[in-house]
Amino acid sequence: MLVESLAVLTLALLVEAAIGYPGRVYTAIGHPVTWIGALIATLDRDLNRDDASPAVRRAMGVLALVAILAVPGALALALQAILSGFGLLGLLAAAILASSLLAQRSLHEHVAAVRDGLRAEGLAGGRRAVSMIVGRNPESLDEAGVSRAAIESLAENFSDGIVAPAFWMGLGGLPGGVLYKAANTADSMIGHRTPRHDAFGWAAARFDDMINLPASRLGAFLLIVAAALHPWASARAAWAAVRRDAGRHRSPNAGWPEAAMAGALGLRLAGPRTYGETIVNDAWMGDGRAAATAQDVDRALALYRTACALLIGLAALVAITALALSR
Repeated sequence: MLVESLAVLTLALLVEAAIGYPGRVYTAIGHPVTWIGALIATLDRDLNRDDASPAVRRAMGVLALVAILAVPGALALALQAILSGFGLLGLLAAAILASSLLAQRSLHEHVAAVRDGLRAEGLAGGRRAVSMIVGRNPESLDEAGVSRAAIESLAENFSDGIVAPAFWMGLGGLPGGVLYKAANTADSMIGHRTPRHDAFGWAAARFDDMINLPASRLGAFLLIVAAALHPWASARAAWAAVRRDAGRHRSPNAGWPEAAMAGALGLRLAGPRTYGETIVNDAWMGDGRAAATAQDVDRALALYRTACALLIGLAALVAITALALSR
């Protein structure tokens, strides 16, 4: 089972890196995240009642999380059981399906659009592109702020959009990846500390923090190794930034890849930020320049590509080792 899961993971990473999630497929049937999102929205509407006490809303949030995991998880288990009967063809089909749970290619495209927007249209183009990937107010950002926001998003989403689903996919195959994606989508939709979701989204937020712990550390490690492979990056500074700053981030996970990226590029990331009308006074990751540029975004993307290649290589190596040990 573990060998099969690791094989699915390796193939899924390769497929997604090559073709991503085709736009025609999205237009025709949507995406697993949109399907899971529809379930979450229904549960939020039906279970998260404004007139209920905080204790009741928290209990309903726990119940909602169980349903959010159980429904797609059961479907994925059934689908994997069916595909496993088709041998190599079924394995390939599972990998193609699992590739939809990864975001190597789309993340690169979205962050590259910020770099290209800054270069082609200046601040206005950068603000427009970065508004597609971050929740902060783009009008409050100067060129350095736009560049930092893009790099921070790249680092954080490398962890929870790629390494985390890959980690759980490697352990549990297609169902493992689906369960992670369901939990992560729940956190993104109801896990924020707003008046409506402070109690109802408590379980989703805490569960997401827990399941992202191993991936955030692995993601930081991959970025540090990637930095060692580029002459203009510093693996030593990346490691120092992780050790010094990762635990100071308001998130128990985001600080790890952000600190690694900041140290590798000689930047300062995170720090005070504005979301809508709310100012978040977060700690700085790294002790380098705060004045990031489009060239820094380009370098961050190069580190990201190398880290993704390292992840694919690691998945293949573990799969081959597991196969050899199973014989």
